[in-house]
Amino acid sequence: MPQSLPQNYIFLLIGGFALLLIGLAVGVFLLRNQGLYPARRRKKAQPTRRHTQPRPLTQPIGLRRIREIYQLLTNLTATLNYQRVLELALDSGIQAVSPPGEPDGQMAGAVLLFSQTDEGVSDLYVAAARRFTPPDLQQTFPAAEGLLREVVDEGGPILASNPAQDPELGRIFGLHSCTSVYCIPLRQGIDTYGVILFAHPQAMFFSSSNREVLNLIAHQAVISIQNARLYQELEQEKERMLEIQEEARKKLARDLHDGPTQTIAAIAMRANYARRLMERDPKAVLKELTNMEDMARRTSQEIRHMLFTLRPLVLETQGLVAALEAMAEKMRETYNQNVLLDISPQVVELLEMDQQGVIFYIVEEAVNNARKHAEAEHVWVHLRPIQNDLALLEIRDDGVGFDVKAVTASYEHRSSLGMVNLRERSELINGILHIDSAPGNGTRVQVAIPLTEEAVDRIRHSV
Repeated sequence: MPQSLPQNYIFLLIGGFALLLIGLAVGVFLLRNQGLYPARRRKKAQPTRRHTQPRPLTQPIGLRRIREIYQLLTNLTATLNYQRVLELALDSGIQAVSPPGEPDGQMAGAVLLFSQTDEGVSDLYVAAARRFTPPDLQQTFPAAEGLLREVVDEGGPILASNPAQDPELGRIFGLHSCTSVYCIPLRQGIDTYGVILFAHPQAMFFSSSNREVLNLIAHQAVISIQNARLYQELEQEKERMLEIQEEARKKLARDLHDGPTQTIAAIAMRANYARRLMERDPKAVLKELTNMEDMARRTSQEIRHMLFTLRPLVLETQGLVAALEAMAEKMRETYNQNVLLDISPQVVELLEMDQQGVIFYIVEEAVNNARKHAEAEHVWVHLRPIQNDLALLEIRDDGVGFDVKAVTASYEHRSSLGMVNLRERSELINGILHIDSAPGNGTRVQVAIPLTEEAVDRIRHSV
């Protein structure tokens, strides 16, 4: 009896161990059938499903966030519409940092841009906004105090609380429910276009990661704004060139009507008179023919002068100095107008050919105005350096002069666009136009011309 107990225990132990192994095998089988190893199971049971059906998203949330931000930035840079860029910048910022499932309208935002007034004072206006009331959209901000001033002066983003208590932002009703605001300057180099701000009811909403995302979007928005503005300026420049060409055609039509057309009509009348005069007084016909010859010669000179001003080939082949000398000579021959030149060769050497062409047409416009309207005997043309990177073009006459303010005030009702042409052509070379005149004191037209990019920036910021 004592010898059989150990043998029974051995059988019991062997049986229990076998049952344990069977239980483990069944458990593993059940677990696999319940899908806890889906990758391995799909690999064996459905080897081609990856090509016909998208797999469930299993990458980390950070990777999905990066892809979403990348898509937002791609959309932001894909448009050249200025207003569309501003709207996308706001929407991209709000969408990038808003938690999934957050109801629309929790986050407020706005793009505030600087605008130039007639007095030259820059104010911020609401260019695009989210959750702003209609009165909010009409607000302007001098950026003289509070958060806006800090952001513009510091040149970097600032996180602040309680925007409703800000001296300038407090006027925006759409921000009264927000407890935190993040403001970023839209800045590139020395130019600040404005600011973009985001606000949220939660005090701790703008974490460091959210701020980094918004900084990235703001930086890309500045680039997109620059591109959109450049495209807009190119479109405006194209329209302005078309207007200049149209005005040139109208000017040519007026000049032909007032000059050669009238003279040719007079020649025809004199020829008819001479024909009838031959029957009554043949001796007087010679004098009439001589007058007709003079009229035809003057008409030919006027037409040649018009063709010269339309396209001065000497300007293309020999440069500005030779073109102005030819223009002055033709003015003396055609209209008996004295044009005296004082042109600095050093300045001309620093000018590109397209700039020389614009300067030529500025001089031609001012000289013609002095001849037709000022009844001037003399016109003086000076082009000289006033600084190392700045030149001054001056066209002065001794004519009757005019009241600049009165003419400017009623200019939209006038048929002539001489002053508009002078201003637009001055802008083509980044110049600043100044006209000084008074009745009885002649007229002085001055254009400050920058010769370097640094001078262009300096002039733009001095206006």
